[in-house]
Amino acid sequence: TFSHRHAVVVGEETEEEYIPLNNISKTQEKFKVYNSPLSEYGVLGFEYGYATAQPKGLTIWEAQFGDFANGAQIIIDQFICCSESKWKRYNGLVMFLPHGYEGQGPEHSSARIERFLSLCAQNNMIVANCTTPASLFHLLRRHLTYPFRIPLVLFTPKSLLRHPECVSPIEAFTGGTRFREVIDDDYVKPGKVSRVLFCSG
Repeated sequence: TFSHRHAVVVGEETEEEYIPLNNISKTQEKFKVYNSPLSEYGVLGFEYGYATAQPKGLTIWEAQFGDFANGAQIIIDQFICCSESKWKRYNGLVMFLPHGYEGQGPEHSSARIERFLSLCAQNNMIVANCTTPASLFHLLRRHLTYPFRIPLVLFTPKSLLRHPECVSPIEAFTGGTRFREVIDDDYVKPGKVSRVLFCSG
């Protein structure tokens, strides 16, 4: 959250704007970043419509805290989780929902993963929690290379945003690497596993 403040660099003397992410490739799509009002219901509805109108774009809505999705629950229930079955429309909107106990209190700590898991029983959206930069990169890249559009709900622990140990080597981004749905423990022998625990946050 708030790490996009340097998405646009403004010259102090000339006030000329420079957007680094618009200068990666000559054939790339245009990168745009917008600040939006704190109305989750209205803004998420707009982002849903924008993602529908721009199916080849990467449209990301980031909540300041994960529980802010509560104010947009109608959009999630009536459009995002059922866009294909109810409205016959594909939609590739990405939702970043911060999740974890660093959220400045109990009301801001949970993005309600259980709520989204109950909404995706028909493979109608992807729910993920990436814990490495390489995982995030590959997940977003895979999301754009699918021949169809499907919503992606991504739980993003704020504590990993600037954590010194939350890094990925360059090799994890290149050379045939891909998104791994489960990252195994290297030190565990598969034959010795007696219990698998799923946890998040």
